Amino acid sequence: MNLRPLPRRFYSRDPVEVARDVVGRVLVRDLPGERLVGRIVEAEAYAPTDPASHTFGGPTRRNATMFGPPGHAYVYVSHGIHHCLNLTTGGAAAVLIRALEPLEGAEGMARRRRLTDPRLLCAGPGRLCQALDITLAEDGLDLVSRDSLWVAEGRAAEDVVTTPRVGLSVAVDVPWRFVERGTRFASRGVSGPRR
Repeated sequence: MNLRPLPRRFYSRDPVEVARDVVGRVLVRDLPGERLVGRIVEAEAYAPTDPASHTFGGPTRRNATMFGPPGHAYVYVSHGIHHCLNLTTGGAAAVLIRALEPLEGAEGMARRRRLTDPRLLCAGPGRLCQALDITLAEDGLDLVSRDSLWVAEGRAAEDVVTTPRVGLSVAVDVPWRFVERGTRFASRGVSGPRR
């Protein structure tokens, strides 16, 4: 499997395009003596004009990475406990990685998650960050440098379902969630049109 990082130009596009195209790609996490790899099966887009986006109200210390260049990790803490990984696309926009299908290093993921069901290891943004040991220390990391976290080529999913995003209180009907049809590893079930 080719694990070369995706180029900067992949991220330098509209976040909706990136969210759709990142489904099927491979997230790689290198830790000392351990490599963790998962296929991205679910992602959501967030744009600066979107009231659900962290950048909607302007720059803050928390969202500073989203106002930076494309191709960086934006990590934040949700509900005070869950880390969430986003990929910046430039222009104060990003893509939230919601779920992975574990491909390599599932034992380490299971140890961190304290469970063994492979379907639950990375089914949700907080779960996948726990499984891959992604914390605020990774905020701002360059995803193109092949340092310790990056997205590799993989193969874009051919059959992707588009749905409204989940867990929001505003912009709840915006169809910017993309899930590979038929996956058992998504954070939530899907139904909806093919895109």
